[in-house]
Amino acid sequence: MATRRPARPREEVFAAAMTAIAAQGLAGLTMAGLGKELGMSGGHLLYYFGSKDQLLLETLRWSEAQLGERRSAVLAEDGNAAERLRDFCALYLPTGPGDPRWTLWIEVWGRSQASEEIRSGQAEIEAAWRADLVALLRAGTDAGEFRPVEPDRFAALLSALLDGFGTSVVVGLPGSGRTEALGHVEAFLRDSLLKDSLLNDAPPKDSLRKPGTAVSG
Repeated sequence: MATRRPARPREEVFAAAMTAIAAQGLAGLTMAGLGKELGMSGGHLLYYFGSKDQLLLETLRWSEAQLGERRSAVLAEDGNAAERLRDFCALYLPTGPGDPRWTLWIEVWGRSQASEEIRSGQAEIEAAWRADLVALLRAGTDAGEFRPVEPDRFAALLSALLDGFGTSVVVGLPGSGRTEALGHVEAFLRDSLLKDSLLNDAPPKDSLRKPGTAVSG
């Protein structure tokens, strides 16, 4: 009787998937290829995850859970709310073209139309970002650093702006690099939210995050 191969830890599968996405994009990510990297068959992966869609969603959740730790650190930083907000936006945006987290996010987003489970998972991830952003906006408004805005409404506007720039950055549209996106976002914040020039000239703390890392995003 053949000995059954033990399952790989789920975190190892997720890390391998992110590495593969960073190296060759989602087009090159197959269950068979990923299984080969892990020393198991694609059938074994399907057995444990049920489908490629489910594997992608679970990988995204794992990546976002790690990034959530970095986000919590940003929110707990010393300094004014304006600087924390800029660091939040820097963490949100892709590291550059082909950022694996954003590449995966866009793929899951596209698959959500056909799957209630994927839609629910995506909404859960997005809700965590939105809740933290609303809390940060409320704190800055209460402290008198921000103009009087309705936090939920402004968070929706800023999130849409970040998503738009983020999509352009990750697909590599000409003139849509990460530095340009951060500059546009900062200009928007200065024009529509900040009372005074509360942002210093130092780059956002997350601006040195290496491309292709799940956390660093």
